[in-house]
Amino acid sequence: MRWTFRNLDLIWAAVLGHLGLVAAALALSLLVALPLGLWVARRPGARAAVLGTASVLYSLPTLALFALLLPVLGLGFRPALVALVTYAVPILLRALVAGLASLPPAVLDAADGMGLTRWQRLWRVEIPLALPALLGGLRVASVTLVSAATVAAYISAGGLGTLILTGLDQGHTEKILVGAGLVAVMALALDATLGAVQRRLPAAA
Repeated sequence: MRWTFRNLDLIWAAVLGHLGLVAAALALSLLVALPLGLWVARRPGARAAVLGTASVLYSLPTLALFALLLPVLGLGFRPALVALVTYAVPILLRALVAGLASLPPAVLDAADGMGLTRWQRLWRVEIPLALPALLGGLRVASVTLVSAATVAAYISAGGLGTLILTGLDQGHTEKILVGAGLVAVMALALDATLGAVQRRLPAAA
């Protein structure tokens, strides 16, 4: 562990870079998926087309997607961010649409009977009840992005993948283990944190 203790600053910078990329991708994915999910949930015809397109984008191999983005966005943070958002939006979109579609009709009828407007019913009833499903999607998306952000080191996006790649190039086992171990810890920590929040929601029961 001699290399690790001598390079704590380097490792910490890689952790922060990885977290920053994942956090930015999750935030932007939510900004895209929430309004789009609310829109398609009320339109069955558009739902199939939007979810189908999202599934096709999600199925693209990570390196292939990076290769498609490089001529347009170049190397670094921007193409990595776009690629990660492309992977996260389909997960969040499916989770939100499934959550909204599973709401009991009796609950919605009761909300209408109380005189709630369409938007009041959406914000006071539908979204709170669909929130556990959305958080479930957020858990999957966060773990997916932590993993995909590792590959983003190939396009000079930084993060923990840099330690793994340089370790492979140099035959430096300790670098590889530190990078891979911290990626695993980060994914498990995010999943556990979001899982704890999800379990605390009344509707999750």
